Amino acid sequence: MLKVTKIFASLLTAALTLLPMAASVQAADVYKPFVLASRGAGDVAAKVGEVKAALTGAGFQLVGDYEPYENAHVVIFTNDALKSVASKTEYGGYGAAQRVAVTKVGDDLQVSYVNPTYMAYAYHLDDNLANTTESLAKALGKVEEFGSAKGLTERKLTKYHYTFGMEYFGDVYELASYGSYAEAQKAVEKNLASNKVGVRQLYRIDIPGKEESVYGVSMHAPEGGDKYMDDKFQMSVFDFAELKGTPYLPYEVMVTGNRVVALHMRFRTAVHYPDLKMMGANSFMNVMPSPEAIRKALTEAVGGTQ
Repeated sequence: MLKVTKIFASLLTAALTLLPMAASVQAADVYKPFVLASRGAGDVAAKVGEVKAALTGAGFQLVGDYEPYENAHVVIFTNDALKSVASKTEYGGYGAAQRVAVTKVGDDLQVSYVNPTYMAYAYHLDDNLANTTESLAKALGKVEEFGSAKGLTERKLTKYHYTFGMEYFGDVYELASYGSYAEAQKAVEKNLASNKVGVRQLYRIDIPGKEESVYGVSMHAPEGGDKYMDDKFQMSVFDFAELKGTPYLPYEVMVTGNRVVALHMRFRTAVHYPDLKMMGANSFMNVMPSPEAIRKALTEAVGGTQ
C-alpha cells in the first residue's frame, strides 16, 4: 500500500509540474482581432503622417486611406509578400490588404491595426503572416492585443462562424458576374466611380498569378438612403468599447475570375467582433437589417442585379 501511495504521489507531482507548461502552450495559441500600437495625446493628422512614414520605412506599400467619420482615419497597405500569400488560396485576396487606424476618443489618440495572424487563420491563408505581425509591431508598436476577452485559437478561427445558422468564411455574397475577369474589373470600376448608392472605391490590389482583384470601399448612406449600410452607423453600434476597432473598416469587394463577391457581413463583423452579443444594447440585434442592406448596396454599386 505504501508503494502504491508513493507512485500516486509521484504521478501527482509530475502532473502539477506539467500544468503551468500546458497552460503556457495554450495561452500562446490564443489570438485577438486587433493590436493597440500606441495611445496618448496628439493630433490625428500628425499621427497619420507618422504612421504612413513608419509603414513605408518598413517596406509596406500604401494603397489608400480615408476618414470614415470624424476623428477616425484608416490607412490601407500591402506588400509583395502579402500578395504572394494571398494568391495561394481561394478568396486569399482578402488577406492582402492590411489596415491601421488612428482614432481620437476625447483626449486619447489610439493607433491600432488588424492582427495579421488572427486574420490569416480566419481567412484560411496558407501562411500565418507571423513576419508581417512582427514587422508591424516593430514599425508601429505593440501595447496589447484586444477585441476579445479570451481570444480565439487557430483551430477556432479556421472554422469560424458566430453561431448555428450564420455564415462561414466561404459563404460570400454573390454580387454580380460578367463575361470575363477583364470585363468584371471594368464594370466594377465604372460603377464604383459613379458613387450612385454611396459606395466609393478607396483602393485596388491585384493579386499576382491569378485573376483576382480586391477593392476597398467606403459606404456612406446618401440622404434618404438606408442607414443600415452606412459605415458610421454600424460602428456606432458595435464599436463601443474603450479601445476602438476602427481598422475593421473599410469593407472589401473582390473580383475573382468573372465573379464579383464580398464577405458576408454576418461573418466579417462577427470575426472582427467575436464577443458581440446577439441581443441587448450594442448587439447584432441592433444591426439586424445591415447584412441585407450591405448586400443590396454592394450589388448595385458593382452593377449587379437584385
